[in-house]
Amino acid sequence: MSPDRPRRADAQRNYDLLLAAAKKIFAERGVDAPLDDIAKLAGVGNATMYRHFPTRSDVIVAVFSDEVAELCAQGEALLGESSSADALFSWLRLFIAHVAGKRELALAVADDRGAQQSGLFASWHKAMVSAASALLATAQHDGVVRADVEVLDLLTLANGLSVTGADPVRVERLVALIRRGTQH
Repeated sequence: MSPDRPRRADAQRNYDLLLAAAKKIFAERGVDAPLDDIAKLAGVGNATMYRHFPTRSDVIVAVFSDEVAELCAQGEALLGESSSADALFSWLRLFIAHVAGKRELALAVADDRGAQQSGLFASWHKAMVSAASALLATAQHDGVVRADVEVLDLLTLANGLSVTGADPVRVERLVALIRRGTQH
C-alpha cells in the first residue's frame, strides 16, 4: 500500500492491534520473540501480520517509531505546564526512561536495517531534539534556565544517564544535579 493512501478502517484497526501487541511482546520477551505470537496476541492471522509487517525489521521500526512519536507528543503536552522548568525536566526523565527501556529496539533496528538505519535514526533524533528544544526554549524564555544551556548538551547528559543502568533514585539525584547546574 502507498504510504500516502490512508488505510481502510479495518486495516487500520488491525495495524493498531498488531502494533500494540508487538510493543507488549517486545517489552516482555525481547525483539527476538516469535512474530506469530504478536499476531496471536493481536487476534489476527499470520497473513494479516505479514501483510502489515513483511519482516521482523518492519515491526521493530514501527514499534520504535511509535515510541519516539509518543515521547515527542508527551513533550508537546508538557509545553502547557505552568512551570516550564518542571516541564523540561519531566520530559528529560521520560527521555532517559525511553533510551534505557528501548535500547534493545534501537540496536535491533541498527542490526537489521543497514544503510537505511542512518535515515531512520536521523529522523528520530531530529524529532526528539525538536521536542527538547521547544521545552528548553520555553524555560529559557521564562528565565528559569540559563540562556547558554544547549539542547544537545542536555540530551547528551540525559543519554549518558540512561545507559548507566543506575537505579531510579540515583538517576533522580543526577537529574536534580543537572537541573541545578542549568538554573540561574
